[in-house]
Amino acid sequence: MGLEGKTKYVLGPAVVEQVEVQQDNTSDGPRQWRNLVGFWFLGLTNNFAYVVMLSAAHDILKTEEGGEGNGTLLTTLVPENGTTPPSVNGSNNTDRFLECNQISTGAILLADILPTLVIKLVAPFFLQKIGYRVKVLLVVGFAMASFLLVALPTQMGVNILGVVCASISGGLGEITFLSLTTFFHHDVVSSWSSGTGGAGVFGALAYAGFTQVISPRTTVLILTVVPVIMFISYFFVLKKPRPNDESVVGNSTEQLITTQPVISLKGKAALILPLLKFIIPLSLVYFAEYFINQGLHELLYFNDIWLSKSEQYRWYQVDYQVGVLISRSSVNCFEIKKLWILPILQFVNLAVLLTQVFYRYIPNFWIIIAIVFFEGLLGGAAYVNTFYRVRKETAPEVREFSLGVATVGDSVGIAVAGAAAIPTHNRLCSLKLKM
Repeated sequence: MGLEGKTKYVLGPAVVEQVEVQQDNTSDGPRQWRNLVGFWFLGLTNNFAYVVMLSAAHDILKTEEGGEGNGTLLTTLVPENGTTPPSVNGSNNTDRFLECNQISTGAILLADILPTLVIKLVAPFFLQKIGYRVKVLLVVGFAMASFLLVALPTQMGVNILGVVCASISGGLGEITFLSLTTFFHHDVVSSWSSGTGGAGVFGALAYAGFTQVISPRTTVLILTVVPVIMFISYFFVLKKPRPNDESVVGNSTEQLITTQPVISLKGKAALILPLLKFIIPLSLVYFAEYFINQGLHELLYFNDIWLSKSEQYRWYQVDYQVGVLISRSSVNCFEIKKLWILPILQFVNLAVLLTQVFYRYIPNFWIIIAIVFFEGLLGGAAYVNTFYRVRKETAPEVREFSLGVATVGDSVGIAVAGAAAIPTHNRLCSLKLKM
């Protein structure tokens, strides 16, 4: 148990010289390992439903509509046998973008991210008034509801509601658990971030693996164990701070970790401006990143290689998620202080891949794989380093609120990218370029 003291902080009412806030700053021993493991699983389970739900809902809705291609938003301009149309050398009528969906996957992304964005915009202003037990139970409840609503035989609207519940759970969970790191050793930020990166890889692999042998509905029902793991991680794995002075004697752990200085609405609004130096770079990185993922990945295919177009797209996603996992786990080994470098590099990736869609000057699939991997590294690095810097540079008395507000950065970038990817993708698909 430790106290913050004699430290000047970037954020806080004026300059905070010394603040006594109960925190667990233990850096070694079984207690710290339990907290690192607990936050890793909280990160994993918080993002797991988000990763799984879209694929599961898409599969189940296809089944309800009578099979592949019936009643789905994504109508692919590909022959029914699934083969890639050969290029016709010398033809003036060859459409370079023949093989692309009429509606971008950005439409699905936008529908999924908006509930999360709304939660992140409004929740930090009132969420501190709610105890962590209640908040965690809400996160677990929405996650469980998302799995059940998508898995159980119901109408389409109910399945879609399941996806919305997953989005609410993920957004509320990110604010809740990142704010919770305020009361633990700073290393748990990296542990949480690593877990969220793991959700991308393990969530996709778990869903793909199970659906090879059982139905999508049964797979999703099995995965209801994920919110149960979240419940166990918070209530039984984490070793929460204990009172150590007379001001908190007799208080429960729940009361202890929710007893923070009351910040007025005006005070909260004043704290947002200095947070923009963290939020804006994160938003820009995520805009470029998700514009690439949802607007360009489908168009970065190579003809006449050992992988089909669909297989190439899936490997791009796996490649990207591996990069995210590695970089989100890296902050304790390699900390990036100049966050503005990351959006510059990510926009370079965007420029390279966008021009590749038009000019096809990159001759090799593996070069694209390397660029997409680097894209994932930058996205994961922006996420973990942003919250690590907020955690270190904000005064203890406003840290909980500041971490909650900063979570809006990635969601704003993703939402704007989804909105921009739709018309851009459709425009690219409509172009009739000569080979």
